Amino acid sequence: MPGTPFGVVHLDVPAVTSGPAVGSLIAGIGSILVSFLVICFGVGGAQLGGAWAAGAFTVPGVLAGAAAIVAGLLARRQIRRAAPPPAVRFTGRGLATAGISCGGVGLVLSLLGLGLALLVQLA
Repeated sequence: MPGTPFGVVHLDVPAVTSGPAVGSLIAGIGSILVSFLVICFGVGGAQLGGAWAAGAFTVPGVLAGAAAIVAGLLARRQIRRAAPPPAVRFTGRGLATAGISCGGVGLVLSLLGLGLALLVQLA
């Protein structure tokens, strides 16, 4: 206030990278890696029951892909939410988008790998 010894100070709080966005990207990349494992078991292990191993690894691949999609969507909502000036602002929209994309690709590749393993096993 002018003319008084009192004043209002707003401290600038630096933006913080969203934790769910980082987790979404990590889960999405893990889902893609597991899906490649599913494909390798499905194609390479037809004589040794590769469909069973591919099916066993499909579950974590699909779960990690779904988790990446959900975490990415939650992170985008957290980043989009406006906060008053003294609150923490979140960044990482690109990380969240990449996590959603990687999670979707890993989920689809896991299911395609399982289908390929079953097709090779039956042929």
